[in-house]
Amino acid sequence: MKMEYANRINKVPPYLFAEIDREIEEKKAEGMDIINLSVGDPDLPTPDNIIEALNKAARNPANHRYPSYKGMMEFREAVAHWYDKRFNVSLNPKNEIITLIGSKEGIAHTPLAFLNRGDVALVPDPSYPVYKIGTLLAGGKPVSMPLLEENRFMPNLDEIDAETRRKAKLMFLNYPNAPTAATADMDFFREVVDFASDNELIVCHDNPYSEMTFDKYKAMSFLEVKGAKDVGVEFNSLSKTFNMTGWRIGMAVGSSEIISGLGKVKENVDSGAFQAVQAAGVEALRGPMDSVRKNMKIIEKRRDYMVESLNNAGWDINKPRATFYLWFPIPAGYNSSIEFCSQLLNKTGVVLTPGVGFGKHGEGYVRCALTQTIDRLKEAVERIKNADLR
Repeated sequence: MKMEYANRINKVPPYLFAEIDREIEEKKAEGMDIINLSVGDPDLPTPDNIIEALNKAARNPANHRYPSYKGMMEFREAVAHWYDKRFNVSLNPKNEIITLIGSKEGIAHTPLAFLNRGDVALVPDPSYPVYKIGTLLAGGKPVSMPLLEENRFMPNLDEIDAETRRKAKLMFLNYPNAPTAATADMDFFREVVDFASDNELIVCHDNPYSEMTFDKYKAMSFLEVKGAKDVGVEFNSLSKTFNMTGWRIGMAVGSSEIISGLGKVKENVDSGAFQAVQAAGVEALRGPMDSVRKNMKIIEKRRDYMVESLNNAGWDINKPRATFYLWFPIPAGYNSSIEFCSQLLNKTGVVLTPGVGFGKHGEGYVRCALTQTIDRLKEAVERIKNADLR
């Protein structure tokens, strides 16, 4: 019997990180020592107090049943407490917060709630691939908002034409930004709120790097802007802040109507996050932040080492104020970021992410994730220096 994928699947490009994993496995099979600086998966451990909270909750039989798709009230109250304390944003845990099985899940499900076939979602380019993929799976049309270096990797909303504005139902944004590590300020978010209000579209701001900041910089929440809660939601996650990527716990917060729409999808396609993980999330959000600050110092040292070492070797890399990514141009003489990353892997065993994997406007750049120890980063730098790739 011949199996055929649905058209919606055929429209979806191969997932970038799955393809990178495949190439890595091939090189490992050949005996190569791989230094993977491609995927944003923290290498530092989850703090002990969070693990202990999980252990305790996992032993409670009350947590072994189906959870609420909205999430435990205790977790939603912890989210509200954290948003109030961290951003001075007031949220009603009853209807303005929903628990997610990782923010990726909520991002992918939101287009299903709000896009009809042919509706437009405005998607940053380059960006996290799920914004575009979630739109395609919902039958929508992703339209790129170029993030260009000359515009500080911010979209120029004035360049969006009238027809696109008319059809647009969603806008995805992400600051601090992956992959570019760019940051946004209050003036930009005010412009976004005005644009969304004028054009009657929903803003989906993805903010998982809000606590991954350096040099006394503090990232803001989109919801800090007056009127933001009327037009949008913010996705956040415990993955990066607390090194909990595999735990799959996050949240969407903001407009009660948008949260309700996302909830209608979730109540029909998933059964909510495991309650013991939510209990651990409560401990993360309400507990001490000492481990977070300690870990950010570690990432900051890695950032400083990589930027200074590679720039001394002739590269041109800006020092970011947020995220654990470096985003920089490929050397002259390469036709594409894929070609450069392939040569880098073959010659050195060092894995970077080709910028074009995040969108056509990412071409000419690569992303480096600071998810290895200083010793491994030193080894990576030495290999890159000795490979004569410039």
